[in-house]
Amino acid sequence: MSEDFMKEKPVFGLVLTMALPMVLSMLVNSLYNIVDSLFVAQISEEAMTALSLVYPIQNLVIAAGVGFGIGINAVIAFGLGAKDQAAADTAATQGVLLAVIHGIIMTIGCIAAMPFFLGMFTSAESVMDLGMRYSVIAFSFNLINVVGVTFEKIFQAVGKMKVSMISMMCGCIANILLDPVLIFGLGPFPEMGIEGAAWATGIGQTLALAIYLAVYLVRPICVHMSRRYLSLDKKIVRRLYSVGIPAALNLALPSFLISALNGILAAYAGVYILVLGIYYKLQTFLYLPANGIIQGMRPLIGYNYGAGEYKRVDRIYKVVLYMCAVIMTMGTLICLLAPGWLMSLFTSAPGTISAGERALRIISAGFLVSSVSVTSSGALEGLGKGGPSLIISLCRYIVIIIPAAFLLSRIFGPVGVWNAFWIAETAASVIAFLVYRRAVR
Repeated sequence: MSEDFMKEKPVFGLVLTMALPMVLSMLVNSLYNIVDSLFVAQISEEAMTALSLVYPIQNLVIAAGVGFGIGINAVIAFGLGAKDQAAADTAATQGVLLAVIHGIIMTIGCIAAMPFFLGMFTSAESVMDLGMRYSVIAFSFNLINVVGVTFEKIFQAVGKMKVSMISMMCGCIANILLDPVLIFGLGPFPEMGIEGAAWATGIGQTLALAIYLAVYLVRPICVHMSRRYLSLDKKIVRRLYSVGIPAALNLALPSFLISALNGILAAYAGVYILVLGIYYKLQTFLYLPANGIIQGMRPLIGYNYGAGEYKRVDRIYKVVLYMCAVIMTMGTLICLLAPGWLMSLFTSAPGTISAGERALRIISAGFLVSSVSVTSSGALEGLGKGGPSLIISLCRYIVIIIPAAFLLSRIFGPVGVWNAFWIAETAASVIAFLVYRRAVR
């Protein structure tokens, strides 16, 4: 298959063709995150709190896998655009090898670190017990999860978005269907509680990887993995990590942010930690579709950059920016008009719902302006410029919001933390625009 369509088709239609399968799959993935939490919330509020505390480490694992996958994606797309097949094949082969190593390390490290990590945020034995029971099973699938994400990025790099969509959707749907069966013990299955949620997640990840492997073997793509490329090429490995490490940090920073904000909010009441956890479950339903568009954009920008089509790169960026802005506007309206209903999906406690309503209305003020940061960061990753992309994410998740949340919480209490979100997004969007323009010049 020739990938020349990436530099020949009209930009808007091309972006839609590449992005819509990813948007659909990411929406299903968002639905999985919410449905998973809905079922766990039916076990107990302690179970939901435990899930919220484990979430940052889960996000860290996903960030490491997806971030390195973005590096693989960028190097493959650039190689194909520059007509360097050997570089693309080497990047795919060595990317999978390194992903296996990463998955093994993260499996051991996450399981070993969880008792200490949970103890940092709760002293309740019931929450600690539930968190450990869930995390040991969930993190046992780290290797499968990381390798699956690697294949996802390889298929996306060659324009096979529908394969990626089908695989992700099958894994997510399997997870959704298995949640009630394994959690509550429907049919011949025993009631497993929070462990059932972890098994459902792991089985869904395994199914997604199996689909990628089956398609790769039955209908080979234009990038080939071979034993002759297993000997590590320093230049390729350097390029993989030069994009992969900043991209992984970009995705991991929300985990550090959540942990930092949990520490700030813990000084007031546990209900605010729960509200923050629910917000991050809800915001995935908004940001994952936008990230789906970004996933469709990355190989297009990388391919056209490798082919020397610089004006086309700029057009792709602008189209994606407008599309993300539409999604963020819709999210803002929903949070302003129906925050109570959104919170009631996860809790029936009136106090929690009331605190959550206020939080969602304040935080949503920063959604629209965040379009600039999200688009600029993704475009820079597609161009292979991981450093500038990392600068944008540091501004969004660390440099501005954490000091602002700390200072404002001392003045206004928990409400100050919610206001720190839109302040950070506004400032980061200005920085993102300046960083992107300077980097592309």
